[in-house]
Order: sequence, then structure tokens, then C-alpha cells
Amino acid sequence: MKLLRTIANLGYGSRRDVTAMIREGRVTDARGEVLYADDEPPHADVRVDGDPLDPPAGLLLMLHKPVGYTCSTKDRGRLVYDLLPPRFAHRSPQLSTVGRLDRDTSGLLLMTDDGALLHRIISPKSKLPKVYEATLAQPLRGDAATVFASGTLMLESEKTPLLPAELELLSPTRARLTLHEGRYHQVRRMFAALGNHVEALHRSRVGGLALDGLPEGEWRALGDEDRARLFS
Repeated sequence: MKLLRTIANLGYGSRRDVTAMIREGRVTDARGEVLYADDEPPHADVRVDGDPLDPPAGLLLMLHKPVGYTCSTKDRGRLVYDLLPPRFAHRSPQLSTVGRLDRDTSGLLLMTDDGALLHRIISPKSKLPKVYEATLAQPLRGDAATVFASGTLMLESEKTPLLPAELELLSPTRARLTLHEGRYHQVRRMFAALGNHVEALHRSRVGGLALDGLPEGEWRALGDEDRARLFS
């Protein structure tokens, strides 16, 4: 792909903007040699104002989402996109969240511009485990783990029972829950079905991926090894 189109698709600006950047000599190779609009250098060799280009199309990233941010491009208030470089919102293909964490849930959020990969991750066939830590308003019922593991729990307005889920008690009011599907507000609704209320919720793992010390509000691009771990 021509350099002009590559840089524009990464959100650095319109083609007119990028043309001006190139004319001003702001786009170079790793040695500092000026590049031109029709050049087709290796992606890793391109610099804009001395900095490497953002990851190419096919990006998969992990974000440590804080409470108070919405997984949307249109809602009012703070958005998860505000935690990324501003130009990421203008990438083509578009960068999308892989599923959602609600405003009051923190933790591991995946984002990608690869539609096929997004659908592979969220597909019910993948059954990727998702691990949550929940803080509850009341002590858990003694039969909670059995109910969640039964595969018979029905949520209000649902027509099919939930898949079996694993519950680990961390304290009387804290639990770790592993799901193998993703329904709307599923964790909160599961505990509500037991007459309890989730006061705080954090997702710590998706598939084989964990936050691994990534600070809250920070992100990192995921490489081939990370992708393999995701589906391991």
C-alpha cells in the first residue's frame, strides 16, 4: 500500500493532511531519510516526526479499563477511546471493543480493527473463559457455586439457561466467577438471581490473557504470542 494511504488510514489525518506532512519532510525512514507519498517502505521502517508508525491494520490491543468509562464512540461522558491516542478513533478499519464492559466495571478490555478476529473471540463457539472478581452487598448463599455450575439457571427475559459457570469464594462477600459465554450484564444478573447485588466488578482474564500488571488506564498492543495465549 502506498505510504500516503497507509498513514491516512492509521488516523494521522486526511490525505490532504498527510500530503502536507510528507511535503514538510516529517515522514522519514529509520535512518532519517525523507520518504514520499508513493513510497512503499516496510511498516516498521517508517517514522512520523521521529516516532514509529502506530501498529498496522489487524491491531489487537489490551486496555485496563477503569470504572467510569463507557465502551462507546457516541455516549456522553468519558469513553474508553479517550484512553488511547486520539488518532486511534480515526483509524480505517475502525477500532472496536471486543464485547463490552459496562461503565461500572473495570478490568481487561480487548479492542481490534480486525472484524474476523473480533467475531472469532465473541463467537459462542469459542467459549473463551472470562474471569471476574465481584464484591457483593451481602454474604453469598451456600448453594451459589452449585446453582452457577448446574447449567440450569435461567435469567429474567432469557429463553435458554446459562452455561455452567465456576464460582470460587474469596471471602463471604467476594467471589471469582468464570464464564464461558457473554450475555448482557450477565455477572450482575446472575448474582441478582440469588438475591444479591454486585457492588464492584473487575474482569481479570479473557481466555489465556491476563492484565499482568498493566496499570489502570493503560494499554498495550498484543503480538503473536499474546494471540496464541488468548486462544490457549
